[in-house]
Amino acid sequence: MLHIGVNSEIGQLRRVLVHTPDSGLGKVVPSKAQDWLFEDIVHLDTIRRGEYDYYTKLLLYFLDSGKIKGKLAEVDDPENNRSFYKPESSNFFNSDKVIELQSLLADILAETSIKEKLSASVCAIESCSYYTQKKLIALDAQTLAKVFLTGTLPDKTMIFPPIPNFIFTRDIGIVVKDHILLNKPAKKARIREALLTKYIFFNHPFFAGIQDNIIELADTHRYFLMPKDGDGQKVTIEGGDVMVVSNDHLLVGVSERTSVEAAHQVVNTMFDKNLMKKVTVVRIPKKRDYMHIDTVFTQVKRNMWVMLGAFSKKTIRRENSDAVQRVLTGSKKEDTLQVVQFNKDNIDKPLFMDNLEDLLQDISINDLQSAEKTKFIYSGNNRFPYDAREQWTDSCNLLALKDGVVLGYDRNDKTIEAFRSKGFTVVNVKDLIKQVEAGAVKTEDISDTLILMPSAELSRARGGFHCMSMPVLRDTV
Repeated sequence: MLHIGVNSEIGQLRRVLVHTPDSGLGKVVPSKAQDWLFEDIVHLDTIRRGEYDYYTKLLLYFLDSGKIKGKLAEVDDPENNRSFYKPESSNFFNSDKVIELQSLLADILAETSIKEKLSASVCAIESCSYYTQKKLIALDAQTLAKVFLTGTLPDKTMIFPPIPNFIFTRDIGIVVKDHILLNKPAKKARIREALLTKYIFFNHPFFAGIQDNIIELADTHRYFLMPKDGDGQKVTIEGGDVMVVSNDHLLVGVSERTSVEAAHQVVNTMFDKNLMKKVTVVRIPKKRDYMHIDTVFTQVKRNMWVMLGAFSKKTIRRENSDAVQRVLTGSKKEDTLQVVQFNKDNIDKPLFMDNLEDLLQDISINDLQSAEKTKFIYSGNNRFPYDAREQWTDSCNLLALKDGVVLGYDRNDKTIEAFRSKGFTVVNVKDLIKQVEAGAVKTEDISDTLILMPSAELSRARGGFHCMSMPVLRDTV
């Protein structure tokens, strides 16, 4: 059984769920890209070897160095054909700190009753024939796990669509202290992801003993009778809209993917279970540009955040505009940010804010007891058009390995400049891995550092490293 526990965004990361890009990513075609939530098609070999593999190696050096230290030459040997990253291979890294979801899925499918139930469930939501269902049940566990992810049988026949978004493990659920809040996806393309992960959390031995701590949100009664305009009554939630920012404070986004009703249920659930004293609902415009709240801000360290300047105090209040411009360019309500903070002890008197900076500063000072001035790094260094361009390629979607050590894409040049101006060391992941492997740098000594990850293909998938991680254990902050 795994010990789980997350009470911040910046406590040292100890255990994380990930999924290496599988062959399903190489099956995304232009005509279906947007239906499958991609903006473009990606080159599979580049996204694996040239980009994501560095992420896996870096996580192992920080979280489970015994799995990779001294083995780098072997891991990178092209003759091994990436066997180190493949759960079905005898050379698979098989870490219980950097946990591959495909491996967990294969583990539970080794049990016949689960294999039969999950095969039937997948075939039901994918409208497969009973013959196909029997064919799936006849496969071994490792093969069936790959078929569920890629939609492709060993003979290369595609029987249902791939689930290319499975690399974004943040969205399948979120660990809130010692509980797991499961997702309810807004888009049809992610329904199979939710089903597979539900089976993993409820059936894998890693999570034995914590099933009573798994939270599932229920749909409201009769929501299906409402017109399309009543979609807000449907319960949809994804992990990119949930942040555990302190032991007593949870953020929930209302966005393109997370509904008002889901936020309502989360607030009540957190209070009913005594998990949180405060829950803040952050409502952002329902635009593809933003998607989740973690695409517009994430935490860098106790007193520092990276965010999109469009939601800053000056921009929202149009303090840089003259009197005439402020009147003529007034924003529509649905295009603005809305922040509502609920306190468990005084739920009838919520606190309202109109910008992100006030919220994030309050978290740093009052929740995390930061004695230093709260600082902000802005996407694109807050310069148009770089702010919008770099936010689109996830300049605000950073993963903290520990307080002050974060991963981001190497393509966001102006945001990188902003990090340097705040005194951060900026290092390329390829150089850092060589230094750590050679013993020239120890991961525990790294501080105030932005680690740059290759991003030509990964960024096309519209998610950064915050999206590509589901932390299940962090040190307490």
